[in-house]
Amino acid sequence: MDPRPAATPVLRPKLLLWVLAAVQFTHILDFMIVMPLGAHLMEALGTTPTQFSWLVAAYGLAAALSGFLGGFVMDRFDRRTALLTLYTGFGLATLACALAPTYQALLAARFAAGAFGGVAGSVVASMVGDVIEPGRRGRATAVVMSAFPLASILGVPAGLGLAARFEWQAAFFLIAALAAVVLVVAHRTAPSLRSEHPVQHPFQQMRLILSYNLHQRGFLMSAMLVFAGSCVIPFMAPAMVANVGLTETQLPLIYLAGGMASLVSTPLLGRLTDHFDKLHVLAAVSLGAAAVVFFLTRMTTTSVAAAMGMTALFMVAMSGRFSPAMAMLTNAIDARYRGGFMSVNAAVQQAAGGLANIVAGLLVTRGPGGQLEGYSRVGLLSIACLGLTVLLAARVRAVAPHAARAAAS
Repeated sequence: MDPRPAATPVLRPKLLLWVLAAVQFTHILDFMIVMPLGAHLMEALGTTPTQFSWLVAAYGLAAALSGFLGGFVMDRFDRRTALLTLYTGFGLATLACALAPTYQALLAARFAAGAFGGVAGSVVASMVGDVIEPGRRGRATAVVMSAFPLASILGVPAGLGLAARFEWQAAFFLIAALAAVVLVVAHRTAPSLRSEHPVQHPFQQMRLILSYNLHQRGFLMSAMLVFAGSCVIPFMAPAMVANVGLTETQLPLIYLAGGMASLVSTPLLGRLTDHFDKLHVLAAVSLGAAAVVFFLTRMTTTSVAAAMGMTALFMVAMSGRFSPAMAMLTNAIDARYRGGFMSVNAAVQQAAGGLANIVAGLLVTRGPGGQLEGYSRVGLLSIACLGLTVLLAARVRAVAPHAARAAAS
């Protein structure tokens, strides 16, 4: 049984899924675009590397804070109203980034964009569970997850090209324009989704979200899901240069290969998620990811083609875990708590990603020859987290067996 909020009819569910994917695409692109724009921003605004790091961190910190606060009230609102309101705020905040005249103004705009965009992403996850029946949620999650490789393939190169041809503001103008188009389509497409359950006091709602054993297991699983990849990714590009021997100009090739491979594999893994036990799919993909991480974090001098192949396998395996894991969580959480749970879950994922970056930074050092040392230890940590993700997913299934069942069942 999968109780859902009362909804207006969804006449074009496939179009709705692509609209939700577009919301995720612009949100992820807005988060990713600042890192490659670092040189342009530091030169134009006269910022130090420490100040620039705050520009990067502000988005995630704001998303984590707003996600936790959103857990108090998210289930009190119609999903359509919440999505359109939050996404409008995201678009305006991104436009403010483009118009920011100073570092302080840009930092404030980045914080606002993260606050609105992070919670909008959690509403997207909630709507997938509210609108799509359990037997198709693996494929639906895969459609939404395709935003990540698309941002790597299309968004970041386009943003960098605009910054090189014009100024750094052009990338944010592009995202704001895309958000305006998506908002118009979302206004015509998104259905009204209201809870049939009595509205509870925000603190009572949050207490229930945080105290349920199933929810606690889900939060832990989600944290390990993100931690396993986030500890490896920050040092992947520096290791490719320092340890593998690639040049800075060759780095875009590995991201292009990884993004294209993920774009192809994501829908396939989504279909597997719907046709087989989700825990089994997660375990199989995690096993492959563990093997890839083991070799990736120990790579030495090799060809560009070999580096592209290894990176592609890494991105396929790491991103492939999200379809079965998030579909399982969506199935497990009752609709009356889904909006709040997904909002808090987004905060948990942001916090896990930030902690993973910090821990990886403590393990990796620069050797006397310029090579990165300790990256193999990060790999072992990632492999341990991959195993913990599967174990925690098994605990989620133990409480909610229906969450992992294949569509045929």
